[in-house]
Amino acid sequence: MGRGEFAARKLSRDRKRFRWKDEDFKRRVLKLKQKHDPLEGAPRAKGIVLEKVGVEAKQPNSAIRKCVRVQLLKNGKVVTAFAPGDGAINFIDEHDEVIIEGIGGAKGRAKGDLPGVRYKVVMVNGVDLEEVRIGKKEKPKR
Repeated sequence: MGRGEFAARKLSRDRKRFRWKDEDFKRRVLKLKQKHDPLEGAPRAKGIVLEKVGVEAKQPNSAIRKCVRVQLLKNGKVVTAFAPGDGAINFIDEHDEVIIEGIGGAKGRAKGDLPGVRYKVVMVNGVDLEEVRIGKKEKPKR
């Protein structure tokens, strides 16, 4: 590699070229996260509940975690979202409008013992799911 007095052009050109070997740089510049992410880089997304599903927890835990299949309004993609809290699934019905956000796993992936579930339900029909669950608010009929 040139180190001389007149090597600046070659050094900067090489640096530009070798940055593309860095996976994080490449993903960031080409915006690969936004392109493959169902939420398209947004923190939250609105969708319609298609069905309720029970997802089996990974080993060594043994449980059926209550989740819902949600079709996003912005692009029609279908994702699985976790309904957090004891009995929260009872307040979510099919064809309800829900808002989902990331569940908080590393690098936007699944969290805990939920295989393949990257999102959680935050609101149902415009009301906070946690407040409906503890009885502070009532879910509106639509």
